[in-house]
Amino acid sequence: MLNRFVLIFIISPFILVAQNSYEQAKTHFNQERFNKAKPLFEQFLEQNPNHKKTREYLGDIAGYAKDWDTAIEYYESLAEEEDTNANYHFKYGGALGMKALSISRIRAATYIGDIRREFEKAAKLDPNHIEVRWALVEFYIQLPGIIGGSERKAIKYANELGKISTVDGYLANGYIAEYSDRPNDAEKFYKKAIEVGGSPHTYDKLAEHYEKNNKPKEAMETASQSLKIHKRNQLNYQIGKIAAQYNLDAELGINCLQAYIANHSAKDGVPKDWAYYRMAQIYKNQGKKQTALVWINKALKERPSFKEAKKEKEIIQAL
Repeated sequence: MLNRFVLIFIISPFILVAQNSYEQAKTHFNQERFNKAKPLFEQFLEQNPNHKKTREYLGDIAGYAKDWDTAIEYYESLAEEEDTNANYHFKYGGALGMKALSISRIRAATYIGDIRREFEKAAKLDPNHIEVRWALVEFYIQLPGIIGGSERKAIKYANELGKISTVDGYLANGYIAEYSDRPNDAEKFYKKAIEVGGSPHTYDKLAEHYEKNNKPKEAMETASQSLKIHKRNQLNYQIGKIAAQYNLDAELGINCLQAYIANHSAKDGVPKDWAYYRMAQIYKNQGKKQTALVWINKALKERPSFKEAKKEKEIIQAL
């Protein structure tokens, strides 16, 4: 009995250290500090080789690093060991899909059966798994019919999505219609998504659709509606960009770009030099050469290697 207590006393500190290491690794992972999380997870896995969650974390980290072979290795073993876990099959299928995209088409074709099997199994195991249904929609609509692509099957999974999330169902059907060159149907589905959900993403999809189909006025109106509701600074840039590219409503474009610049932060995504570039374009469209030069020079001062701005300056100087 004494020896048993002595053993526990000796081992306990090592268990605590390992557990602390695991929790620290999770913290790093959640904050996307993957380089710090990875060695801690690997160290923990050495001591706990059957710990599935750690292997899943390491598979995720490999995926973030686009190391698809390593991600496949982790996810495949997890899917084999826990055959009823939908998420493991989804992640395994996803890693296989990304691997297929990174190699030649001939080699990629050999992955198609496995990708389909893993995604469909995940969908069957979890009737409420949104991500795998989106993956199946993209899989079947993008795959050529000669090797298994099917709009009918893509629509089937889009409709399954609609039963889980009405908004996702409309967005998925809009995506299918867009991909299949049915722009009017896509517009209807995206508008229904806005009616039901009204999230920034639904407005973004409709605005993007209008831009792709050469309807800049409608794209600007949609982005402006979203800006009134959601107050996102990114939309100020989007409106300014459309105004610049299509020579529409210069005053609105300038006001939005000025607001974007004044309220800019890293989370907005698009650097300020692009806003300067769009301002220059708008003034160029108005024939205001000197003002356009002021803005294009601001863009180049911010980023001297800005290729698009260099070309735009040449065009402005030629006015």
